[in-house]
Amino acid sequence: MVRIMATGVFDIIHPGHLFFLEEARKLGDELIVVVARDSTAKRIKRFPIFNENIRLKMVNSLKPVTMAILGGEGNIFDIIPMIRPDIIALGYDQHFNENEIEKEAAIRGVKVKVVRIQEYKDIELNGTRKIIRYLKENYKEL
Repeated sequence: MVRIMATGVFDIIHPGHLFFLEEARKLGDELIVVVARDSTAKRIKRFPIFNENIRLKMVNSLKPVTMAILGGEGNIFDIIPMIRPDIIALGYDQHFNENEIEKEAAIRGVKVKVVRIQEYKDIELNGTRKIIRYLKENYKEL
């Protein structure tokens, strides 16, 4: 049984998210998705539109996802020993160093392979920030 771990904010679910999760799932037998806490999302990107419990429920309902859980409040690597993934899938826009993740996982007693999933390019609006920007530019009455 090959366990895959993927992480993200997953604020406005869009085709880029679905592509990422479908491609991650292809890497193994089960996909555990770690949904970022509101505090983490705010620190890394921006305050999310939907709160962490709603985002968790939405991700849990997606077909490629075996199980979604909320991330921790502390170090991003602390959840790795709990999940014990064989592979960690990263999105094209997630700014993590693959070697650092493998090293930090090994320090915590987990041997993982890190795989970067390519960008979904079938549509231009393949990211939450792109969608928000598009709405601001094209729907000024909102």
